Amino acid sequence: MIVVTGATGNIGRRLVDRLLEEGVPVRALTRDPASAGLPAQAEVVRADLTEDSDLAPLLAGADALFLNLAAGGGESAQRLIDAAVKADVPRIVLNSSLGVTDTPADETNFISRMHAAVERAVRASGVEWTFLRGGNYATNALGWAPAIRENGVVRDAHPGAQSAPVHEADLADAAAVALLDRTGAHAHQVHRLTGPEVLTNTQQVAAIAEAIGRPVRIEQISEDEAAEAMAGPHLPPAAARELVALFGSTVDAPAFPVTDTVERVTGHPARPFAQWAREHAGDFS
Repeated sequence: MIVVTGATGNIGRRLVDRLLEEGVPVRALTRDPASAGLPAQAEVVRADLTEDSDLAPLLAGADALFLNLAAGGGESAQRLIDAAVKADVPRIVLNSSLGVTDTPADETNFISRMHAAVERAVRASGVEWTFLRGGNYATNALGWAPAIRENGVVRDAHPGAQSAPVHEADLADAAAVALLDRTGAHAHQVHRLTGPEVLTNTQQVAAIAEAIGRPVRIEQISEDEAAEAMAGPHLPPAAARELVALFGSTVDAPAFPVTDTVERVTGHPARPFAQWAREHAGDFS
């Protein structure tokens, strides 16, 4: 049985479906089972990972845990790791970030610091692990959706920022392979996952425009304006400024090279961003 945190998120939903297709029992954790809309075959369990409660019962009988920081943040992740050890869960697959480089650079921005700290905690737990370090998620483009729906104008500090957006389905497929690994091939492995091609933000916006069949343009704004728009309850203003500056550093070259890891791990090529845009056209219309 596999426990999936963040089961109603972009990756989690795909992963639950993928595991069920394989005939594997799934315990899907969510704050609100009634509105989760998860498959009936899954065991859907209420779990607010931010609450101070014993998490070990949620992991009882689990063969593996899919750990996603988006489900509760760093402190909750640490409590889940401790609970996994207490419940004798033999394997953790962590949804991490390509921002983690195992160098001092990991301390230079919010995303890297947070994921590097959790990676260290997983390693220290003694549990078998696999880290999925994803690059820029294609779903990050959903942040542009309200503006595209309203007036067809995306406001961004760095239209020329470059990345290789990775499809959430590819991340879920890689997670399923690692969670179900019966050969040890993925034990204590770091998988660096990207999409198949480097695109600028302007090119991503153009792909969305093509997918929805109407014009969308990108308008450059200052870094301060972009950071102010990005900051929120889960992203302090200082962290937002770090990230905007990081995106600016990719205008000359992407932060991470394209990898073939999706194909090596899953057996199929990474899905292109244009496909993602077509699949999500309804989110922008």
